Amino acid sequence: MTSVAIVTGASSGIGAATARRLAAAGFHVLAAARRADRLAALVAGITAAGGSATAVPCDVTSDESVAGLARAAAGAPGPVTLLVNNAGGARGLDPVESGSIADWQWMYDVNVLGTLRVTQALLPALERSAAGTVVVVSSTAGLTVYEGGGGYTAAKHAQTAVAGTLRLELCGRPVRVVEIDPGMVRTEEFGLNRFGGDAAKAEATYAGVAQPLVAEDVAECVAWCATLPHHVNVDRLVVRPLAQAAQHKVHRVGR
Repeated sequence: MTSVAIVTGASSGIGAATARRLAAAGFHVLAAARRADRLAALVAGITAAGGSATAVPCDVTSDESVAGLARAAAGAPGPVTLLVNNAGGARGLDPVESGSIADWQWMYDVNVLGTLRVTQALLPALERSAAGTVVVVSSTAGLTVYEGGGGYTAAKHAQTAVAGTLRLELCGRPVRVVEIDPGMVRTEEFGLNRFGGDAAKAEATYAGVAQPLVAEDVAECVAWCATLPHHVNVDRLVVRPLAQAAQHKVHRVGR
């Protein structure tokens, strides 16, 4: 039977690229995100390329919406073997002393509690498959902190803690847990969302960086980890562009 992969945050960026890559690898993809129009276009593109996918509008901050995703998974055309917890994002770059409580709350709810809600809802199906994989797309921000990033790094550190704890708790059961931590990735919306739609600020993040990662690079990492023999568990994969040696060390041309 066709294996089913569920990808959250699939309406753009890493999520959309991951949905396309997994469909190309033979999965039937349940593409989940809030924006139904974006999902419809994604599924149409996957189908045109010979793949198989279903759009499932879902808000990971809503218990009811995530329950709907679980119902869609129960009606999918095969066993659910892969969950990619990709939904997330950043808001603001303010210091701790003046950070927006609302922005911090949103980042925690989407990145951490969203991962928790979806994983709890889909874990029974993943275990029934006897070959389940949970991929948590976190960030190098979950491994180290930086000025102005208190809210985002706190959320990503928490998401990393959830992944590590889950792996311990599932030991001996047929579900592996993979954490993927990208560094600098240039996508069409991440920076815009972080800076409230300010394109100049979003673009400045990548100034002078010849080749930041793109969404397809991370999607390739997800597909590689997910399609290894099931006894092989990549606990954590840290992936950065060549120009980024560390969170604080980036080579910028002309600087």
